[in-house]
Amino acid sequence: MRLFRERLPQERPAVPPTGYKVAFPMLSWDGTRTGFRGVSLGGRIVYGALDEARCGYGRRHDSPARGCDCGFYCLHSAAEAQALTCATDCRDAVILQVSVLGAYTRYERGVRYARQRVRNVRVGACRCGRAAEAFVRTETGLPGWRELRGTCVACAGGLRLLELREFAGLAGAWVNVTTSVGDRAAAQVGTQAGLPALAAEAALLRARLDEFQERLAELEGDPEGGPWAAG
Repeated sequence: MRLFRERLPQERPAVPPTGYKVAFPMLSWDGTRTGFRGVSLGGRIVYGALDEARCGYGRRHDSPARGCDCGFYCLHSAAEAQALTCATDCRDAVILQVSVLGAYTRYERGVRYARQRVRNVRVGACRCGRAAEAFVRTETGLPGWRELRGTCVACAGGLRLLELREFAGLAGAWVNVTTSVGDRAAAQVGTQAGLPALAAEAALLRARLDEFQERLAELEGDPEGGPWAAG
C-alpha cells in the first residue's frame, strides 16, 4: 500500500507521535485475549494493543527493514483513516488511535514504525445504522483467532455478545473503546421521524376511498356498498 512517498527530516520528539489506522478486531479462541489484524500486508498477523511489528513475509529480520515493506503503518489524519472504512472489505474495521514507539520513518501522509501502543478503538455503526453496543463474532478468522464486528443489540438476535468494555479490558488497562454513528443512522432517524406523517396520510387516503365507494354504490343503487364494501 503506497500511502507514503517523500521522507521528511529526522526528528526526536519529546512525546510519541500519534497516528490513526484501520484494523479488524479479533478475539482469541478461548476468549481470554483480544487483538487486531491489518487490512493489507499484515492481514495474516494478529497483534496486541502493545506490540512489535513482525515481517508479513515471514522473513527473520527486525521490522521495519530496508528493502522490505514490513512494519506498522499509520496515517497522520483520522479523517483519512475513516475514509478507508468506506471500502467494502473494510466496512467492519475499527479505527485505532496509536502511539508510535521505537524507530520510525515519517512520510508525507503517515508513519512506518517498529512498535505501537493502541490507545483508542473507535467502533463504527452497526450495519443497520444504529450505534454499536457490543461485538459479535463473524464467520472470518485466523488460526486461534475469531474476527469481530460491531453490532447493536437488536441486530445481534440470540448471538453471543462481547461487550465493548470487556473487549477493552482484555486488550489492556490503557485502551479506551468509543463508538460512532454513520450517515446511515441519521438517515434512519429521519425516516422514523416521518412515519407518523405517512400514517396520517394513509388514513386520509383510506377515508377518501371509503367515501368514493359509498358514492359509487349510491349511483349504482346498492345501499350496502356493492363489491367494494369493506369486509
